Amino acid sequence: MKPQLCVCALALVTGVLSLTPFVAVHADPMMRNPGASKSKTADMRRRAREAPFAFRGISLGMTLDDFQAGATVRATPIDSVPVCETDVIAGSLGMSLKTRESLTVACRWAHQRANGWAVSQAVVDGVPAQDHMLRFARASGQTTFRLYEMSFVIDEGTAADLRHALADRYGAPRASAQPSASTSSTLPVYEWENAVSSITLRFLPATRNATLVYLLKASDAWVKSVDQQWRTSSVDAS
Repeated sequence: MKPQLCVCALALVTGVLSLTPFVAVHADPMMRNPGASKSKTADMRRRAREAPFAFRGISLGMTLDDFQAGATVRATPIDSVPVCETDVIAGSLGMSLKTRESLTVACRWAHQRANGWAVSQAVVDGVPAQDHMLRFARASGQTTFRLYEMSFVIDEGTAADLRHALADRYGAPRASAQPSASTSSTLPVYEWENAVSSITLRFLPATRNATLVYLLKASDAWVKSVDQQWRTSSVDAS
């Protein structure tokens, strides 16, 4: 071997050897220990079982004040803001609409136009939803509104993609088929749940849409308690 080639070969070998300790020290710990990756995934799923589900950082159980004060707007256009008023559920009980002086409140994102306010579109899995609603209620004896339901209407293509994304994050869903109230067909339903909340993805073949609902457990009892609280207070005031 010529002297020049010897020098080049030696430099190449020396360079490779000198890189080996750096790679070993700075490599991703998950690459050095494959078991760590599985452990991290298991830990993430364990924590998901113990905390309320969240939609893109908006967690079930959060307060209305935190929701309105935060910068977490998941809607388009980008200048959208939460607009909240008395929920239609509360309206049916006789509570005044378009006020926060209620026991239940519903919020949508909206934006201002030259001729007034317009409802914005929530963004689900990167796609604008056709409709959305976030519902808050005050539990008996409390003054703080807390988020107990988030619902979205999305197209079936987005729903199919979202089903796989949710399965990757929370594991395989519980699948079922429910009869449709308007047609003779059945509705494919996928549900994920943990100790305190659930996510339900229901496909609507007739409209080629789907509904996505995040819900705190025992929310039906919660809303019923709100109903009872309102009726009791109305009787006391009369």
